[in-house]
Parts: sequence; structure tokens; C-alpha cells
Amino acid sequence: MSSTVESIEKNIATIKIEISPEDYSKAVKKAYDKNKKRFSVPGFRKGKVPKSIVEAHYGKNVFMEDAIDFAFGPAYESALKETEIKPVTRPDLENIEKISEEDGATFIVKVGVKPEITLGDYKGAEINSLEATITEEEMSAELAKMQDQNARLITLESGEVKDGATVTIDYEGFLDDAPFAGGKDTDYDLIIGSGTFIPGFEEKLIGAKLGEEATIDITFPEDYHSEDLKGKAVVFKVQVKSIKEKELPVLDDEFAKDTSEFDALDELKADIEGRLKEAKADELKKTAEATAVNFAVDNAEIDIPYIMIEEEVDHNIENFEKQMQEQGLSLDDYFKYTNVNREDFRESLKGDAERNIRMELVLSKIGEVEAVDATEEELDEEIKVFADAYGHDFEEYKKGLKERMLEYIKANIIRRKTIEMLIDTATVKSAE
Repeated sequence: MSSTVESIEKNIATIKIEISPEDYSKAVKKAYDKNKKRFSVPGFRKGKVPKSIVEAHYGKNVFMEDAIDFAFGPAYESALKETEIKPVTRPDLENIEKISEEDGATFIVKVGVKPEITLGDYKGAEINSLEATITEEEMSAELAKMQDQNARLITLESGEVKDGATVTIDYEGFLDDAPFAGGKDTDYDLIIGSGTFIPGFEEKLIGAKLGEEATIDITFPEDYHSEDLKGKAVVFKVQVKSIKEKELPVLDDEFAKDTSEFDALDELKADIEGRLKEAKADELKKTAEATAVNFAVDNAEIDIPYIMIEEEVDHNIENFEKQMQEQGLSLDDYFKYTNVNREDFRESLKGDAERNIRMELVLSKIGEVEAVDATEEELDEEIKVFADAYGHDFEEYKKGLKERMLEYIKANIIRRKTIEMLIDTATVKSAE
């Protein structure tokens, strides 16, 4: 085997990989051994047909596809060592110049290589304060939400429909004085303000009296699913049969006892404030991290090879397809329902794919420049998280980890520490 780098242009290396006749013949023999049970030739038992007879009967290149698989992998790995190319994408087999047992094989491969990165300013990004404080309004809103969740419905003996009420109605819709299909129902329960009915219907029902019939003029939306009704003005006759309103519990110690593990309202409030602070602090940290990273990325210069972007798009499409399958849909179903074609969908992913690659490359470069590393203690701590998640003994799990997984874990730690460094060196904006 021998390999040469033909060219490196725009961070894409073209490598010529030559495989000797002897090595390619071994690959063909492996392909024959893998497939020989599939072939039937008169005069021979199945699985016992000599390789030369199979080739004569089915064609000289009958084993070529599998032979390439067997030959290419080891040859490519050897080529990377020989040429000292460090790829950042999977190899793209550009051309096969020759291939036979007599002459060997010559592959032309294109592969993305790590682009040169020119860092600009990456320290000193302006971020908001990470100190989380909870306002009285936020506390009141959270308590009001708890009151609403624990409210009970009271059936009114008389009265009119108000926003937030739960009503039971009979209704029938008319288009040009004639009832239309699907426009009638009885004993229909509707929460006013939920937005579950046609836009405007719930608002116009406010003020209708219990036991009386209300007339509601409404226009269906232009994008309504029924061709017969979209954009049409109709009239609904509505009978209000029942009105229920929420009765909110009083905010006191009894409320705390009934809705939480606390015995006093002050204790409940303290717990709510703590949870709100934790959530807000987490959100502030995420926003600051995004700001600091974007600052570094925007100030860097990188020429990303197109092959990296294409591979990232492939990966994203694979993940999206899995998500669709979990929901019982195929990717083609999704394209049909959203009226999007595959080419436009792929194109729409390229911007985010390029941005994500740019971000990872910049963070990696900053980590190198700043000599950010992962300690043994940090590695063990991270490995323990994985071991615990899978219910494995830490020592046994660590021993069984492959080098690639260890490098992945280490890279994650370095990435995290690099972002922490960007936050630590950022400038906190003064409060306005």
C-alpha cells in the first residue's frame, strides 16, 4: 500500500491510495468467503462453487462491492498515518482509477481537514449580571398560578358568562340562514379564553346570560381547513346551559399545608423563591454563555470546507428522521404535510450547521491557545456520571471505555471549561 496527497485546497485534501494486487486479491478472497453460500452453479453444491467458476458464471466483478469494503478501510487508515492527514469528515470516495486482482486498486479520496483558525478578541464580551433576583411580581404570579391550579369550580345559579368561566353550551351555526355541516353540538364544555373555538367566538360569548340564547356573528379565518367556510361570515345560535367559575383558595398557612410539604405560608414562599432563583440563575448563565461564545465566534476567521457542512447536515437529517419515526412518521410524510421538498429542507439546515461547526472549531482553538485541559479527577467525575446512569460499577465501566469515548469525554470537559473561562473574562454590564 502507498498513499500520496494530491492536493489540499480550501481545506479539502485529495488523497491517492494505491493497493497492491496481493492486498486486493486478499480482499476479493474475503468477499468470496462472505458470499459463497449465496451462489448456485449447476454441477456444484451450493456454497462449494470455486471462486473462478462463480466469477465466470456471474461476472468478473461479482465480488467488487464487498472487496472494496474490505480493502478500503485498512488502506485508508494506513494512508492517514502515512500522509499525517487529520480528517474532520468521513472520506468521500471520489474515483476508482483502476481495480482488478492483476493490477490492484487505486482510489482517489476527498476528505475535509481541520481549517486554519484566526482568533480575534475572545475575552471581554459584555454580559448581563449572573445574579438572580426575584421580584414581588414574579412571586405573586407563581402564587397565583398555584391558586389557579388548586381552585374549585362553583356552578352558578344565575349570572352571565365571564372570561375564564367554564360553560356548557348547545350551539348551531348558520351560513346564509342555512345550517352548515359540522356546525352543531350539544352539551359542549368550553373554557372562555382557552382559544379552542373559532377566533372571536369566546370573546363574543362573554356577557351571555345563563339559560338564555345568544346570537354570535363570526367570520371564519381565511386559512380555515374547510374550503366551504374559510373567510365566510356565519351566525351561531348558542344556548348557555351551565356556567362554572373558579373559586380561588385563600393564601394562608392552610393553603401551604394543602398544596405542599410545608406547614406555613412563609415556608412555602421561601421555597418558591429558591426554585425561581435557581431557574433564573440557570437561564442567566445560559444567556451569558451564548453571548460570550458568539462574541468569540464572530471575531474569528475560518474557511470551513463545504464537505464538513454537508456531513453535519447529513447528521442533522438522520437525527430529525429518528425523531419523526418515534412519532410514527417518515421523512417523506413530513415533507408532504409541510409542503417542503427534500432539497429545500436540506438547504435550510446549512446555516445552522455551519454556525455549529464554526462554534466548535473556535472553542477548540481557544482551548488549545489557553492550554485548557481535563484533570484525572475531572475525568473520573465525568465517567462516574456515565457509569451511574447505566447502573455500572465505576471501575469496571472505566476499564471498558474505548479510547474514542475517553477522548469524547475529555473534549466535553475542555469545552465546558473553555466556556467558563470566557465567562470569567467577560465584562459585566452595569445595570441601567
